[in-house]
Amino acid sequence: MSIVGLKKAISFVLQSSNETGSTTESNTSSSQSIIQNTDSSNYGSINNNDPESQLPIDNDNNNNITPTISKLDKDSKNDSSSSSQNNGFFDKVDPRVMSDVIIGLSDGLTVPFALTAGLSSLGDSKLVITGGMAELVSGAISMGLGGYLAARSEVEYYKSQVRIEKSNFFENPDLLAGEVEEIMLDMGASIETIDLFIRDLENSPQALIEFVIRFGKGLEEPAENRQLTSALTIGSGYFFGGFIPLVPYFFTTTVGTGLIISVIVMLITLFWFGYFKTSVSMGPDTPLLSKVSEGIQMVLIGTIAAGSAWSLVYFIDN
Repeated sequence: MSIVGLKKAISFVLQSSNETGSTTESNTSSSQSIIQNTDSSNYGSINNNDPESQLPIDNDNNNNITPTISKLDKDSKNDSSSSSQNNGFFDKVDPRVMSDVIIGLSDGLTVPFALTAGLSSLGDSKLVITGGMAELVSGAISMGLGGYLAARSEVEYYKSQVRIEKSNFFENPDLLAGEVEEIMLDMGASIETIDLFIRDLENSPQALIEFVIRFGKGLEEPAENRQLTSALTIGSGYFFGGFIPLVPYFFTTTVGTGLIISVIVMLITLFWFGYFKTSVSMGPDTPLLSKVSEGIQMVLIGTIAAGSAWSLVYFIDN
């Protein structure tokens, strides 16, 4: 199951523990069935070819376990389907990739715009184009490298946390069990439920460690080739965003005309970028006022940056 399914599984354990008339055997069976179906296919740090076989399930209770599993999986799929219908595009894109796109475009739409505006005060279109392209290439490489290093650090940190929790399990199981207990207590679980939950998780080291990593430390396993994806996304976003204010200078004979067209194009671009950036980061149901406000804010930032650069270069040149 997905993380949503795992959360539903935990909620089910908590709910079942509070129902009157339930027995220890039924609680254990429910908890075991939940842990058995926790999705750990992406967990590559532990050699565990058949995690489900580690959980002792009473064959006599299989008929009771199957409906529970089916219900949890069905609820998870229904939630995912409903969310996809409501959000559409927003659920199809990896949030980390979208974050990298926003980072690259944010810098690309402001820094090169300010630079080209500043160089335009010198009155030479060739200088604006040459300087702008040089900045675009160097800036894209720099931003891409920064994204690569950041993503690599994220992967290394995740792996280090997995190693720590794995070591804790084999060297001091009680320490890891204590972490699980703290997490469950924060969720409002009873001591009886926690004991049952830990007992079942101890039969599957993979599920136990993944539970602590996800819900205790709030970490998700980075996607494969995360470093390369981040570098290319941020670098490309920067180059694409920075090339927009430079385009008018290729098709005008005078710098002044190119500057005016570039400013108009960029004001429109910055507004819509801020508008859609808010939709992506805050969701499609974000109030219109918030989207417009963010768009205006991006316009102000770009205007101040470009105006300052133009004024500074003009002042120095004269």
